[in-house]
Amino acid sequence: MARVFFPTSLQQLTGGLEDCEVEASTVRELFAKLEDRFPGIREQLASAAVAIDGDVVPGALLERLDPDSEVHFLPAISGG
Repeated sequence: MARVFFPTSLQQLTGGLEDCEVEASTVRELFAKLEDRFPGIREQLASAAVAIDGDVVPGALLERLDPDSEVHFLPAISGG
């Protein structure tokens, strides 16, 4: 199962979990399973960058996940 890591900004939606394991073969499937488990998280994930096994992947929804993948969500940074 892929191991998913949540930044502090998303942990209020995960009940304080910093990480969890999810069985998913694509990032799109991962988003759906996370939404089932943590209602409301998909909207927040839509604006986050996705890093898979250490590589930030633009437009990651169709990216494949290996069973031992590590997925990190990086919150959008604003400023100027």
